[in-house]
Amino acid sequence: MIRRALALLVFLALAGSVTGGVWWRSLSDALARLEDRGRADLALAGDRLLGQLQRYREMTVLMADHPEVLRLALDSAANPGQADRLLRRTADMTRSDELVLTDRNGRVIASSGPAHGADMSVSPYFRRAMQGALGFHHEIERASGRRLFVYAAPVFSPEGPVVGALITRVETEAVEVIWRGEPMIVFFTDTDGIAFVSNRDELVLVRLDLLPGEEGTVPADLLRREVRRIDRHEIWDLDGGPYLPTRALHLTRPLPVIEMTGEALVDIAPAERQALLEALLAAAACIVIGTAIYALLERRRALAVQLAAEAEANARLESRVEERTRELSEANDQLQRAQADLVRAGKLSALGQMSAGISHELNQPLTAIRSYAENAGLFLDRGQPDKAVENLGRINDLAHRMGRIIKNLRAFARQESEAMSDVDLGQVVVASMELSEARLRAAGVTVDWVPPTRAVWVRGGEVRLQQVLMNLLANAADAMEAGGLVTIRIDRTAGRVRLTVTDTGPGIAEPDRVFDPFYSTKEVGASEGMGLGLSISYGIVKSFGGAISGRNRPEGGAEFILELDAARKARAA
Repeated sequence: MIRRALALLVFLALAGSVTGGVWWRSLSDALARLEDRGRADLALAGDRLLGQLQRYREMTVLMADHPEVLRLALDSAANPGQADRLLRRTADMTRSDELVLTDRNGRVIASSGPAHGADMSVSPYFRRAMQGALGFHHEIERASGRRLFVYAAPVFSPEGPVVGALITRVETEAVEVIWRGEPMIVFFTDTDGIAFVSNRDELVLVRLDLLPGEEGTVPADLLRREVRRIDRHEIWDLDGGPYLPTRALHLTRPLPVIEMTGEALVDIAPAERQALLEALLAAAACIVIGTAIYALLERRRALAVQLAAEAEANARLESRVEERTRELSEANDQLQRAQADLVRAGKLSALGQMSAGISHELNQPLTAIRSYAENAGLFLDRGQPDKAVENLGRINDLAHRMGRIIKNLRAFARQESEAMSDVDLGQVVVASMELSEARLRAAGVTVDWVPPTRAVWVRGGEVRLQQVLMNLLANAADAMEAGGLVTIRIDRTAGRVRLTVTDTGPGIAEPDRVFDPFYSTKEVGASEGMGLGLSISYGIVKSFGGAISGRNRPEGGAEFILELDAARKARAA
């Protein structure tokens, strides 16, 4: 009885350790994926803000060179009516709050609003413009409380000296409207730690640079928060009302061009739910395994008692053994189904990690498309259609690239259930490399691949062959953490096609066991370290009537050889 209690305590301790480790690893991985997506979205939001302000910056510089603006700046006694109309028309077309023209002393001599005669000589942006440079500032209008971005461009006389300044005031509503309704919380703080622009009203003009209790009493405009770290991630515990998450991942990105810092808060509740679910699954698996072990031990004890019984109990013993064997077979079937579920869960996890990496590959051309589109509009406004056409051509190329990536990702994600068919092995390699590009580049791995001059047709399934090749590329990337070279070659033989994948890593520790289920040399708990990838690949290739083998090369590194039957059309050619 004491031994059973001790064994139970040991089992509970091990199960608790496994469950806690699974929860921590799952939470860390989920937070890493949230951070990758959040940083990409924050970078896009910052670029959008800079792009919006860039329009007003360029408009201010162009208006400073307008002949009517220069005429009034040179002769402040002239009638400002025409200049007022010009500034009002420009403000209406560009959604600017106000455009004003000042003389060299800072007095407003023309305006799109009622600012005539106002003195702007003490403003920092006016002094910057008087130095011959473009001034930029953000301010809060005392009378109305509106938040404004301000640009000030110098007006140069024909002889060279600055004779005035053209000032553009832009209300933040004109740039905030593009973020309204987005799920991720984005805000931009100035050097004083005040959120000047945000897609959440709760954060506007809220101070974020202090923690509660640092100065005795918490100011009314201070966001109440506590900062802690999970792994390498900064987590904020917030008390900001019903429209802000209670726990959020905090991300930052400096924007020195406008002297601000872009910040984002990403709700971590989905990551916590996922970690809890995986921990519960791990606990359930531990319970199943422990129950199975306990049942086996109990059966062994029962069999020992039965063997010591009298010979007349043999018939009943055989009947009971048969019944227990049937129960064990059913339990084995349940374990096999559980194993299949774990394999599918591992494949879905790999697909999620691959999608997070590809999101960066999609964000880069998306940002470039937006920049080319804005430049094309400017070129058309300036009467340069040839440059606009060139930008549109670049947009078309980037769109085709994004389409290829998305097409390959969707093809890999679908559950292939069709029978074997003729598949172009060269296209399988191209699609697998495109989907694995981000992971290989992150590991510093270079791929040496020369596409064949014509299609290489084999018998198999396109998606399943992609899964095999992507697994080989992922293993090569894991083996070469400090970078290396992967070489892919296709050779034709009589009735067969050979695909060879080699790397310059440390090689295979036990080549004879590399295709065994659950055999892995990776660190326990590491991502993709279940030891099922090559075993699954082996089964896939065998189902196509092919063969796969792995060995160490004499010059160093590992080499995997995949042989498949050539398609009939390839043999005929």
